[in-house]
Amino acid sequence: MIRKKLALLIFILIANYGHGARPIIVFMSDFGTVDDSVAICKGVILQISPDAEIIDLTHEVTPYSIQDAARFLAGTTAYYPAGTVFLAVVDPGVGSARKPIIVKSKKGHYFVLPDNGLITLVQDQEGIEEAREINNPSWTIGKSFSSTFHGRDIFAPAAAHLAAGHDWTQAGPVVSNLVRLPIKIARLLNNKIEGEIIGLDGPFGNLITNIPAEMLQQLGITKGDVVLVEVSQQKLEVPFVKTFSDVPSDHMLLYVDSRGRIALAVNQGNFAQTLKIRPPASIGIQKKSKD
Repeated sequence: MIRKKLALLIFILIANYGHGARPIIVFMSDFGTVDDSVAICKGVILQISPDAEIIDLTHEVTPYSIQDAARFLAGTTAYYPAGTVFLAVVDPGVGSARKPIIVKSKKGHYFVLPDNGLITLVQDQEGIEEAREINNPSWTIGKSFSSTFHGRDIFAPAAAHLAAGHDWTQAGPVVSNLVRLPIKIARLLNNKIEGEIIGLDGPFGNLITNIPAEMLQQLGITKGDVVLVEVSQQKLEVPFVKTFSDVPSDHMLLYVDSRGRIALAVNQGNFAQTLKIRPPASIGIQKKSKD
């Protein structure tokens, strides 16, 4: 009887807590999903760390856009626990002298990626505890690997070794100075905000800016005001509202997005297509004077 109760207790503990112990790998790339690249990388991971839970951040990063990838990465990390491994392969310099690295943030996240600036926004957001180059053959697919598919041969196996609990300091030597992207900061000049369109919001065509919501307050702009917007040499009058339904369908609006940045949209439409705007592009915002 005692053995049966003990076996039942062990079963309950495993059922309740076993799943939560699975190591997490969050995978992002610009590979797309029309071929086998993503599936191959996942296969490499599962051969080394069969218990890993692989979550797709996205594989539709604008091809070669390190800036877009850096933004997606920084926008995601806060929602995952310490110890999560982020595998990010947006690597236009694959096969060149750029280093494959592992970075540990001060919040305990691990990042496996090329040293091409992709870590910039995470570095600003979380701080960096240490970074190491991946040059230990036992942390890659082997000594001989492709010069054009480091996602399979270097980054995926390194992420898997992390997920399997291996000592990450064995991956290679410390890297002191990481490559950084040139980050443009919005500024307030002569009662006008000068910023930049840094991306599009998924398939909806909303324009994402680098302008924090607080800058509108500095101009005295409040909900319901009409603002003057100049974007890609087009001058517009747009209402500043809380959400899309505050304006009629097919009408433009200025709003604060879920990340606290100023954004432009067309309610149930596509701003980027309607005005033929693609990032990067400059944007200026100022309060419309009352007649």
